[in-house]
Amino acid sequence: MKATIKSKFTKEKLHRFVFGSKEKEGAGKQIIVYGLLICIGFIYLYPILYMISTSFMNRDDLLDTSVKWIPSALYIQNYIDAAKSLDFWSSIGKGIAIAGLPTILNVITCMFIGYGFATFNFKGKKFFMGLLIFSYILPSQVTMIPTYVLYNDMGILGSLWTFVLPAMFGNGLNSPIFILIFYQFFRQVPKVLLEAAHIDGAGYFKSFVRIAIPSAAPAILTVFLFSFVWYWNESYLTEMYVRGLSTHSDWTNLVIQLKNFDMSFNTLAQVGDTATNLNESVRMAATSLSILPLLVMYFILQRYFIESIDRTGITGE
Repeated sequence: MKATIKSKFTKEKLHRFVFGSKEKEGAGKQIIVYGLLICIGFIYLYPILYMISTSFMNRDDLLDTSVKWIPSALYIQNYIDAAKSLDFWSSIGKGIAIAGLPTILNVITCMFIGYGFATFNFKGKKFFMGLLIFSYILPSQVTMIPTYVLYNDMGILGSLWTFVLPAMFGNGLNSPIFILIFYQFFRQVPKVLLEAAHIDGAGYFKSFVRIAIPSAAPAILTVFLFSFVWYWNESYLTEMYVRGLSTHSDWTNLVIQLKNFDMSFNTLAQVGDTATNLNESVRMAATSLSILPLLVMYFILQRYFIESIDRTGITGE
């Protein structure tokens, strides 16, 4: 009898330890969850870890099969050579201008349009919403050539106006999805607050500036982050419109420079031994430099994004 009670007690204790109870999660469940998170995280982090590790290796480490992850010494010369080939500081400044100016206009214009769709009821609203969704579904390859001909006739090829003008009129890169983000966010703003502002004498624009914009801080940061990243990584349209296929202006960014890295590095080295001058470590160093601004921006905006959610919480009606 005592042995039976003792075995039941042991089974119940083991079951509670593995699966947990109503008050506490079991260790077995936590092990499975954290194990899956570690495996998924490793899948995403493996290319970055490999890139950083390889970028600090010299040519001897690359040829040595015993060196896998940890280089024999931190070889900084790879980053120096890569920075010279990429024309790093000039390219990063131009890249910030190419991605930053349209992004700011994208945020402002899409915020106005999204607020208008969410607040006002007007004839043809459903039609324009459908047109907005259709413009997002429509592949960019369909409008690429007509847009290029239009910009050529306007004489703005090879300048920032090819990105700035569409963003000013709500037709920037992936603007429809940003309008929908603001539309969905402004729909959640309690109408009681806007009605109270109107009773106090505030007009539509003042209530938009004083109430809607401060509450939309998370949406603004989200749109800014994604818009900047998409403009930054857009190499094909940047080469076609901003740099120009025929004009070849001085506008460039790190992504374009990375595409032309092999040629520029060989030109800079001016040595015939390609195996000596161009190796995997230098390529990885150049790739690390090209994504460095985005990583810094992610680390900075992530903290402000979480704080903005905590500070701008709105209770329901």
